[in-house]
Amino acid sequence: MPPTMATGMPTNTSRAEELKLLANEAFKAHKYSQAIDLYTQAIEANSDNAVYWANRAFAHTKLEEYGSAILDSTKAIEIDPKYSKGYYRRGAAYLGLGKFKEALKDFQQVKKLCPNDPDAAKKLKECEKAVMKLKFEEAIAVPQSEKVSIADSIDYHAIAILVAATAMATILVFWGTFWKGRCKDSIFTKTRTLDLDVEPQYAGARIEGDVVTLDFVKKMMDDFKNQKCLHKRYAYQIVLQTREMLRALPSLVDINVPNGKHFTVCGDVHGQFYDLLNIFELNGLPSEDSPYLFNGDFVDRGSFSVEVILTLFAFKCMSPSAIYLSRGNHESKSMNKIYGFEGEVRSKLSDTFVELFTEVFCCLPLAHVINEKVLVVHGGLFSVDGVKLSDIREIDRFCEPPEEGLMCELLWSDPQPQLGRGPSKRGVGLSFGADVTKRFLQDNSLDLVVRSHEVKNDGYEIEHDGKLITVFSAPNYCDQMGNKGAFIQFEAPELKPNIVTFSAVPHPDVKLGIIKFYNAILSFCYTLLAEG
Repeated sequence: MPPTMATGMPTNTSRAEELKLLANEAFKAHKYSQAIDLYTQAIEANSDNAVYWANRAFAHTKLEEYGSAILDSTKAIEIDPKYSKGYYRRGAAYLGLGKFKEALKDFQQVKKLCPNDPDAAKKLKECEKAVMKLKFEEAIAVPQSEKVSIADSIDYHAIAILVAATAMATILVFWGTFWKGRCKDSIFTKTRTLDLDVEPQYAGARIEGDVVTLDFVKKMMDDFKNQKCLHKRYAYQIVLQTREMLRALPSLVDINVPNGKHFTVCGDVHGQFYDLLNIFELNGLPSEDSPYLFNGDFVDRGSFSVEVILTLFAFKCMSPSAIYLSRGNHESKSMNKIYGFEGEVRSKLSDTFVELFTEVFCCLPLAHVINEKVLVVHGGLFSVDGVKLSDIREIDRFCEPPEEGLMCELLWSDPQPQLGRGPSKRGVGLSFGADVTKRFLQDNSLDLVVRSHEVKNDGYEIEHDGKLITVFSAPNYCDQMGNKGAFIQFEAPELKPNIVTFSAVPHPDVKLGIIKFYNAILSFCYTLLAEG
């Protein structure tokens, strides 16, 4: 059923329909920015058509601009409160932000408006499960002040791990089963030992002693390439050793590149392990003579996030000055829960590793400065002027990303073509213009800002009068965007950026459960687009 149209339709409704059809074709070709422009023109010609707003909302969702998607779908609902597609697309956007409870309300409304739609009923049931799981986790959550570090309970030297019985006891209580004295000691102190001896038949990569060598890393990467697993004993060692290194670093790390030497900055990798291998094939492995900075969002979306993170962490263990790692907005518990990393870790490693990665991600630095000239952050700049590098250094980063403040903005903000500042199209952080970038660079005696966080058709984009570069290193993002990847080479002392682009390489066809769920939501939205 077409949405109800307001009275007094403008005379150029035919032109608006033509623009909508062109926008639909651009969307089907994965040209989402072009689709947004065309839907915008259709809205300008006829702003009373809910379809145009809802379709533009879906295009924003594909670009992870969830804030804009929520605004557009809300407008569609205002125009026609009985328009089911508006609720569905707003629900998908809320889902993208991890706001399961808000998403559930919209999917419930879809079911109410379309009671006989089996696909809508299925998506509602899946969302209800997600909300139920969230409520359960909230019920068993331990106050921050009482939390005990999972890393401190692991001793990979003894090839063992102490696991608290608290979680199991709480689960049993939650489901109405009494503990019935099975734990004579306090459930908050009792532990058990899980043997992690390396089996004689294990033929994978091995670490001898405490030293992670290049030979080990090469063997591990080759095993990963052939879809073989690393023994958990060595995975624990890599993650725990990396944690110790990261904890000792400041929130802003200074990098010195000697004259005549070069330095490579990569953007989002998002679990695309085979494309990571391609970067190393094109540019060489990380080493003291060929160091890298990976600028956040190592995990989620792609199906090989475990392989990516263990590879990057292993290089960090091998040679701390060969690779630098910066936190992205996806190095967080909430994002990992939605976009696949948590489920992948449970499948390939264990529940304990989920907690361990959550801890280690909180240790990642937030920013790097190269030779006092180039600031590298994952997201962008700030909602206020006058922020100094010293302010970034002093951020207490050992926590989950907050929803506002300097840390949030470093991880989430985006540049905009307009001057000044504006609301975030993502719903978190803000958008900032060239004047904001210019003042920040002047205040801190810097030349350039390098950031990531956004997929770009060419793998990169130079903005703000050449003072800001976005670099994105996950080509054909999510196996559908068709974009190139890129990395930036800097050579001292000039540090003139040399941008190298590359295309995606083949990889095994693997999809994990949570990724399938979210893709199913978007797939159904795509069906609705075809109908609208």
